[in-house]
Amino acid sequence: MLRIAVPNKGSLSGPAAEMLHEAGYQQRRESKELRIVDPENEVEFFYLRPRDIAIYVSSGRLDIGITGRDLLIDSGAKAEEILPLGFARSTFRYATKPGTATGVEDLGGMTVATSYEGIVAGHLAEHGIDASVVHLDGAVETAIELGVAEVIADVVETGTSLRNAGLEIIGEPIMKSEAVVVRRSGADAEDPKVQQFLRRLQGVLVARTYVMMDYDCRVEQLEKAVALTPGLESPTVSPLHNEGWVAVRAMVPAKEAQRIMDDLYDIGARAILTTAIHACRL
Repeated sequence: MLRIAVPNKGSLSGPAAEMLHEAGYQQRRESKELRIVDPENEVEFFYLRPRDIAIYVSSGRLDIGITGRDLLIDSGAKAEEILPLGFARSTFRYATKPGTATGVEDLGGMTVATSYEGIVAGHLAEHGIDASVVHLDGAVETAIELGVAEVIADVVETGTSLRNAGLEIIGEPIMKSEAVVVRRSGADAEDPKVQQFLRRLQGVLVARTYVMMDYDCRVEQLEKAVALTPGLESPTVSPLHNEGWVAVRAMVPAKEAQRIMDDLYDIGARAILTTAIHACRL
């Protein structure tokens, strides 16, 4: 039975549970449940603190887990990313008072406050910067005002909270994070149970990214239409009862669907429809 770690709370928990449900797996009904078994899929889920998941997986007690790339790197655990999941995206940046520094190269001899000591220490070392790192569990933007540090390193979305604290973002991003599937470093990459799990999640990712598009067009416009909707391998084309017309079906990127529909209409296609894809295997 495949043993999988899942975030039990925080920004990773809800989207992870939703993706697993879409992939056909049972999920817990109450937040108090710490473990459930899905016998039909031969999977056992363990609901753990997101920060601990990489450590549990690296121990070999659990086969794989879902956590953040930031938490994986910060943990220093012997685990590796095997599939990005596209949710819980975040960017890590340095920030300080205006005039203090312009980039990581200026941070030598300073103290940096952060909740992600492993990430920041690694980034500073990578750039050859000798700076101190102090660990705080939250609200790191107050560290400068209270004299604990000259610089902070934290997740930045809009930057509004930093500006409100009188701080400015400096330098290039430290890293970009998102939810990822992780496994123990050196684990069997071809484990069939793990591969099946990954295929299911990849199917969900594709289903969320694409829609199925159907339309009718005249034969003489088919090549132009197919150029707009090439599909993955090739679109499906079927003759209609009315001579000279064909029906076309193809997967298209969801974010481009409206533009493609407009372009198809302009070349004479009609009965243009899009439908959601709930699951797929490619």
